[in-house]
Amino acid sequence: SPSDLRRAGNEEFRRGQYGPAAELYTRALELLEAAGEAAAEERSVLLANRAACHLKDGTCSLCVADCNSALDLVPFGIKPLLRRAAAYEALERYPQAYVDYKTVLQVDCSVQAAHDGVNRMTKALLEKDGVNWRQKLPPIPTVPISAQTRWSAPSAAAPGANTPATAPQREPDKAAANAERARTLKEEGNELVKKGNHKKAVEKYSESLKLNQECATYTNRALCYLTLKQYKEAVEDCTEALRLDPKNVKALYRRAQALKELKDYKASIADIKSLLKTEPKNTAALRLLQELNRA
Repeated sequence: SPSDLRRAGNEEFRRGQYGPAAELYTRALELLEAAGEAAAEERSVLLANRAACHLKDGTCSLCVADCNSALDLVPFGIKPLLRRAAAYEALERYPQAYVDYKTVLQVDCSVQAAHDGVNRMTKALLEKDGVNWRQKLPPIPTVPISAQTRWSAPSAAAPGANTPATAPQREPDKAAANAERARTLKEEGNELVKKGNHKKAVEKYSESLKLNQECATYTNRALCYLTLKQYKEAVEDCTEALRLDPKNVKALYRRAQALKELKDYKASIADIKSLLKTEPKNTAALRLLQELNRA
């Protein structure tokens, strides 16, 4: 049966026998072809597993093809997105890899492999295309709320027999509504920042964070606190953002700015140096470091 073949393939994969594992996944897929849409999720898992075999064997173009097929069947799956990103990275197709890693973080912001991938791609793209590298990126898809609540974080071991799980413990409808409301409040805060109304923006970001603790919302509120000269609050928000994303460039830069104003120059310099490990050519950070060294 397809499930027996998949289990056998997983066993071969664990033993490092990637060719035989891929063959077993292929046989399982052939048995499922006739089932069509009814077996879409199972076929997607098998394709993602076979993609992992291709990635291990270094046949990255085949890995990309299998991940594409897996994502056509079940959009925004974490495993095929991560594996396709790794294949793009190996093929030096850094913009596509960056987009996939960023998409994973929309689905689940706790996936460390995606954070690490974003940091590596940011560095590679900076070196390749300079400070305007973002302008050359393909569009990053917006992940619907339904996909954000559907998937659980993948295990470190690849490619497990598990199908994606329904992640949240809360009722999915309530979780989705909260996340949507949080996003709306954040966008309202962003509009207020553009108008220069930072005090009101802080209120919107604070409401948003009660519903959904998101890294970008913390860094946005920190920016408002900096403008309002509430430096301790800015430090606290950046620290919370870095708890969610330890290498977040905006959080490191804004915390360094706030620490400088609080005259904690040593800690400020430490944050800038951490930032420069990720973006060594960040001109604003380099300028701030010069100011700190003179302080």
